[in-house]
Amino acid sequence: MKARELRELSVEELEQRVRDWKRKLLNLRFQLASGQLQNTAEIKKTKRDIARALTVLRERKVGRNA
Repeated sequence: MKARELRELSVEELEQRVRDWKRKLLNLRFQLASGQLQNTAEIKKTKRDIARALTVLRERKVGRNA
């Protein structure tokens, strides 16, 4: 998901997305450890989505409307 799209969401929606992505990342890591994960790039994508959402949340807390 792009940062532009994340900036259109409310704070509550962003926090919910972060929780969902963290849960997904945990599941992906379990799949990787058990040898069931087919697409390892999904881990990197999920981590970047989490980072983007946390960045947008931080911008809002600091007061930047970028």
